[in-house]
Amino acid sequence: MGKVDNNKHIVNSSDGKSGRSGLNVMLRLIGLVKPLAGYMAVAILMGLAGHLCASFITIFGGYAILDVSGYDTGLTLGVIFVCVIVFALVRAGFRYAEQSCNHFIAFKLLAIIRDKVFRALRKLCPAKLEGRDRGDLISIITSDIELLEVFYAHTISPIAIAVLYTIIMCCYIGSFHWSLALIALMAYACVGVVIPLIASKASGDDGLRYRTKSGELSSFVLESLRGASETIQYGNGAKRLELMNGRTDDLSEDARRMKNVSGVNTAVTNVCILVFDIIMLLAGVKLYYAGIIGFDGVLLTTIALFSSFGPAVALAALGSTLQSTFAAGNRVIDILDEEPVIEELTGNKEVAFEGIKAENVTFAYGEETILDNFSIDIKKGEIAGIIGKSGSGKSTLLKLFMRFWDTDKGRISISGSDIKNINTSNLRDMEGFMTQDTHLFHDSIKNNIRIAKLDATDEEIVNACKKASIHDFIQSLSQGYDTPVGELGDTLSGGEKQRIGLARVFLHNAPLILLDEPTSNLDSLNEAVILKSLNEERQNKTVVLVSYMIALYCKKNHHNKYNKGSINKNGLCAECQELAEYAGLRSDKCPFMETKTFCANCKVHCYNQEMRGKIKAVMRFSGPRMMFHHPVAAIHHIVSTMREKKRLRKESEY
Repeated sequence: MGKVDNNKHIVNSSDGKSGRSGLNVMLRLIGLVKPLAGYMAVAILMGLAGHLCASFITIFGGYAILDVSGYDTGLTLGVIFVCVIVFALVRAGFRYAEQSCNHFIAFKLLAIIRDKVFRALRKLCPAKLEGRDRGDLISIITSDIELLEVFYAHTISPIAIAVLYTIIMCCYIGSFHWSLALIALMAYACVGVVIPLIASKASGDDGLRYRTKSGELSSFVLESLRGASETIQYGNGAKRLELMNGRTDDLSEDARRMKNVSGVNTAVTNVCILVFDIIMLLAGVKLYYAGIIGFDGVLLTTIALFSSFGPAVALAALGSTLQSTFAAGNRVIDILDEEPVIEELTGNKEVAFEGIKAENVTFAYGEETILDNFSIDIKKGEIAGIIGKSGSGKSTLLKLFMRFWDTDKGRISISGSDIKNINTSNLRDMEGFMTQDTHLFHDSIKNNIRIAKLDATDEEIVNACKKASIHDFIQSLSQGYDTPVGELGDTLSGGEKQRIGLARVFLHNAPLILLDEPTSNLDSLNEAVILKSLNEERQNKTVVLVSYMIALYCKKNHHNKYNKGSINKNGLCAECQELAEYAGLRSDKCPFMETKTFCANCKVHCYNQEMRGKIKAVMRFSGPRMMFHHPVAAIHHIVSTMREKKRLRKESEY
């Protein structure tokens, strides 16, 4: 895999420096239309017919003038008026059919693109999205994709219509004289091609800058809403508002520049139309006086050009608007093209869990090495406790077990098979993983738990919640398991969300359970209930538990305490071993040293010598957990300690 830098995920989708030209983006977006090519063809034909009807309403008006003037047009006045009425009526039908097809294509493709984006994000998770700006992602998924509607509904078919329409009108005008057709072609090219290109150049990267800043503003607003309580608490509202107003003003300035370009574009387009109409009239008059064409050639060609700029004007308007559209498309394509760190694996033989092993594993985030030549062998049915200081790689180890990343060096295997060769679905079935932060969806409690097993019965969900010590709380709610949890679970406390996360793990019922600080937000009583449930559920289960307050009390406990220093045979660093020996010598003289913690890594406590063996046999680090599982011994210890303290105070008084 190489080294992963969590600060550089999907760079192109956020800064737009993918090196794609507007033409390349357009061709990629057009390529997505293939499944709906039939609808696009119908939209083009309907649009072409509609524009021709609109133009020939005016042209037939010219024929009516010629008929009244005594020119033989081959059409009677009655036929002309009937044709005009028919053109007006069918024009509306053609226009409706075109817009209906275009918008059907647009919204269908937006749904397809969103599906593709979500599939891409799923493949990129979690390695390429960890640390990614959530607000910017939301901006891409919503507003950027929505902006592509302009391209699919108002760009592809108008371009095709304009090309076909130009050919037909040039042929009609050229039937009077080729030079007039050449003037018409120059007019259409200038209005529909030259002006949009100039406008696009004038806009520069304004569109991309606008989309990027829009995503940043969305992220800033989302962050501000989530941190509103802290902002109020520390009186930072005015500063936050100032920053938000500054970002909004920058965005407004970019929008103003884009509108200015659009306005100039419109003005120049209208001037060009007027100029070419005059040129067509003068050219026709010159040819008329030269005897090359008749009066009908002057009138009809001028009227035809006057009334035929609709498709070209539609293209002219795209010059400024397409900058934003292509910028949005570029950001979407960046996500679709991003290569995942880990490819999903299928087709290999299924593996049954018989234990997991890490051998000489080295892993780094960027230049920072987190795990260096680390090894651990966890047998089936064991409970392994992983403790160490913050940033030492405990959570990273669990993610490597899940194969969210691959190791830089070394090997991780399950049942002797390298996890790189195990099917992704097989790996997920074997592992149940609870992270430090439990994410809850805006849904009911029941459905939030059921995501761990979609076909779970209500009884299975209740049993899982009982094991996670959350059932009684859920039952106390007015709607019970159907109670909505709110966005991101904001209606629940941190401990309640954590227990729901544990319920998911119990419901998933995987043979390997990976728990990252599963009880960090819980009180001692609920923590003890959950650890007791883990102990009772450990049959045919292997548990890897990361916790500073670790208390594992099965006969076959397997503790692996590690840090970046050396490890001795007792699992303690040299300093802690020395302190532990010192505490052993002093415990008789200081019986109430049980509250002393010598090391944040090892969590060594010095208990009264008489109680040391009993306490260490069950749970080494926490008095409340001892109270839960060995209440008689714990009460005896507390009473004896209080008596010893009282005796020492009396001795000091004398």
